Amino acid sequence: MFTRILKKPSSSILLLGPRGTGKSTWVKTHFKDAVSYDLLNTTEALSFNRDPNRLYRETSGLAPGSWVIVDEVQKAPAVLDEVHRLLEEKRLRFVLSGSSARKLKRGGANLLAGRATLTPFFPLVSKEVDFTLPGMRQIRFGMLPQSFLAEDPQDYLRTYATTYLQEEIKAEALTRNIGAFARFLEIAARQNGQTTNVSGVARDAQVARQTVEGYFDILADTLLGSWLPAWKLKRATKQVRHPKFYFFDPGVVRALSERLPYPPTPEESGFLVETWIFNELRAFLSYSGLNYPIHYWSSHDGVEVDFLIETRRGYVAIEVKSSSDWRGVFQRGLSRLRDELGQGRVRSYGAYGGSRPQELDGVHILPWVELLKRLWNGDLLS
Repeated sequence: MFTRILKKPSSSILLLGPRGTGKSTWVKTHFKDAVSYDLLNTTEALSFNRDPNRLYRETSGLAPGSWVIVDEVQKAPAVLDEVHRLLEEKRLRFVLSGSSARKLKRGGANLLAGRATLTPFFPLVSKEVDFTLPGMRQIRFGMLPQSFLAEDPQDYLRTYATTYLQEEIKAEALTRNIGAFARFLEIAARQNGQTTNVSGVARDAQVARQTVEGYFDILADTLLGSWLPAWKLKRATKQVRHPKFYFFDPGVVRALSERLPYPPTPEESGFLVETWIFNELRAFLSYSGLNYPIHYWSSHDGVEVDFLIETRRGYVAIEVKSSSDWRGVFQRGLSRLRDELGQGRVRSYGAYGGSRPQELDGVHILPWVELLKRLWNGDLLS
C-alpha cells in the first residue's frame, strides 16, 4: 500500500487520470462510507445512460454534505446534469472519477461550472515510493502501481496496452479504424519525447495527416500523454515551434512500442528518463497547486534545453541525461539559454545517472533522484 500525496478534499472534485494509476484505490481509502456507483459495471452504465435521473432519485434524500462517488463518469456523461442539480439543491459533495475527458467534452456534458475542482491523478511519483531499486526499474517498467509491484511487470504492461485499445478506444468508438490507430500508437510511442513531425507519423502509419492529428487528440483526451510546447523567447529569433509529445509513463511507452522484452538502448534510455522526469514535474505542479506551464527550448540550429519553467523567482532550466557521466557538452543549451535570458534570471540544473552532485560553470548537476527530492521538498521550483 502506498501513501499517495493527494489528500482528501473538503469539496467536490472531478478526478481524472489514466487507467491503472490507482484512482479507485485512493477513492475507497478516503471515502469508505460514501454512496458509490461504479460505471465500469456495464449494467450500471447502461442504467444511467437510459435514466440519468436515477442518481437524483436515489441520493436526494441524503443529508447535506454527504459524499457520493461516481467512478468512470465518462461512461454516462448525462449524469453530470443530475450531479449539478444535487450540488446546488441538496448540497451533496461528489467524487467524480474518470480515465477520459473525451466523451465529457464531445458530448457537451455539463462540466459543473467550477462547482467541482478538476484534479489530475498521476502514476506513483518518487516521493511515494522507495527508490533503492536495482536496474532502474522505473525506467524499464514505469510507475503504475501494479507494474511497480508485479513480479512480472512485462505481462501487466502488455495487458495494459491491449486493454487500452479494447476498452478505451474500441469500446468507446473513439475511432472507426482500430487497425490504423494501433499502427499509429506504436509509431507515436517510438517517437515519444521527440519533436513531433505529424506528416512523418502519418506517412509511417499509412493514414492522412488530419487523421493523425485526431489520433493525437485521442491520446491527450484519454490522458495517455500530453504535449510539451516549445518556448518562444523573442519574436525576432528563429526557433523551433513544433511541440513534443510525451506519454504519461515510461513502462507504457515501452509496451506500446513493443520494447518490453529488451533492455533499453542508450538512445531509448534518454527519452525514457525525460518521460519520467517530465511527468514528475507535471505531478508536482498539479498537486502543489502551482500549475506553472512547462516548455522545452530549442534554437534554430538544434541546441536544446529539455525543460524550462517560469516561476515567481525567475526561470528554472533542466537538462536531463541518461549517462552516468556528466560532460561539459551537455550544457550547451543551458549556456545558450542563459545568454538569451540573462545570467541572473535562470537557475540551471543538469539531471544525470551518476551518484554524486556536482557544479560546473554555474550549473547544478544532480543525480536524478536528488533532483526529484529537491522538487518534492519545494526547493527546485520555489
